[in-house]
Amino acid sequence: MSTVFEHPIRVYWEDTDAGGIVFYANYLKFFERARTEWLRALGIGQHALREETGGMFVVSETTVKYHRPAKLDDLLRVTATLAEGGRASLVIAQQAWLGKTLLCEGTIRIGWVDAAAMKPARIPPSVLERLT
Repeated sequence: MSTVFEHPIRVYWEDTDAGGIVFYANYLKFFERARTEWLRALGIGQHALREETGGMFVVSETTVKYHRPAKLDDLLRVTATLAEGGRASLVIAQQAWLGKTLLCEGTIRIGWVDAAAMKPARIPPSVLERLT
């Protein structure tokens, strides 16, 4: 549906496990950082968005597949692209690459909620326009 956004992420000690490879759950952190920067590149600052609209995105579902491990000091390229757009939620396809090697991939569903009530709501049209 949209172009692929890329964000570089360096692997630090804190990202690795006792075996010296990236701890599996940290890929979700990497994906979160790339999604946040993707939104920022589209002119959607999440704090400002909440202040202006009273709503925010929350993660409601994830699927992740691991292919190869990343290691300390690796410079990853983490991508985000809109895979599916709806009125109340979006599916973002994400990948983590080391050079031309795919390390991890997944999809993240983010839903829009009223921030005060934490109840599902529709994504404001002005936000959807910037995403699609």
